[in-house]
Amino acid sequence: MQEQPAARRGGGETDLGQDRAHSARMYDYYLGGKTNYAVDREAAQAVIQVFPAIEMTARVNRTYMHRAARYLAGQGLRQFIDLGTGIPTAPNLHQVVQEQVPDATVVYADNDPIVLVYADELLDSTPEGTTCYIEADVTAPDKLLEAVEASGVIDFGRPVALSLHAVLHFVPDEQDPYSIVTRLLQELAPGSFLSLTHCTGDFEPQAWEAIVETYRQRGTPAQVRSHAEVLRFFGDLELVDPGLVVAHHWPAGPHGTPQEVTDGQVSLYAGVGRKR
Repeated sequence: MQEQPAARRGGGETDLGQDRAHSARMYDYYLGGKTNYAVDREAAQAVIQVFPAIEMTARVNRTYMHRAARYLAGQGLRQFIDLGTGIPTAPNLHQVVQEQVPDATVVYADNDPIVLVYADELLDSTPEGTTCYIEADVTAPDKLLEAVEASGVIDFGRPVALSLHAVLHFVPDEQDPYSIVTRLLQELAPGSFLSLTHCTGDFEPQAWEAIVETYRQRGTPAQVRSHAEVLRFFGDLELVDPGLVVAHHWPAGPHGTPQEVTDGQVSLYAGVGRKR
């Protein structure tokens, strides 16, 4: 892509971080997108060298999001909060859910300034529904929740679908990710859902150790987790069948399992849980 200058919004200058790799832009590269810089492509290629299937992991994560969003819309959810939105890639979450429920409300949140530059692509809501974008960091859950509430489009007295897709493996243990998720879930009404994906080293431990080191060397904290460690994020939520599984197996049955894809190639756990 053509290298972009620092963006100007509201008369100020925003540092887009062209001099350092960013996980959201690396993910965009894995998906075949163009919203990334040379430094992101270099870092992504370093990951691909040790784990060529990482592009498959990214694609499976994206298609899982589509399936989970359709499921949640089918369960009657009309409010969605998507944390760690990343670079817009059609179809985005609101396009998936509003196709089923045109009056759905979606709040996107990310801390990458380049996502703000492209946020207009997230705001093409149906006339009946609402979408908005906020700048917020999942590692500051109180401020994040305040920003969501200030948007005025989420009623925390009614069920909400909370998405944490490919986010928590960038929150290492020293940042207490379990407390973060607990705090976010505390704010949600009974009948709300959590949809989560998380990379794992359970199947290819050496490759994922190298991937984590690649991210860390470039300034991005990362930590993959085992099945038991990822399951802890759901706490006392009621897991939807088939539970926490490798993402291409969700939902159960033929629609969840692409041909010729192995658990090791995907290396991504996924699940949906309901707050009782």
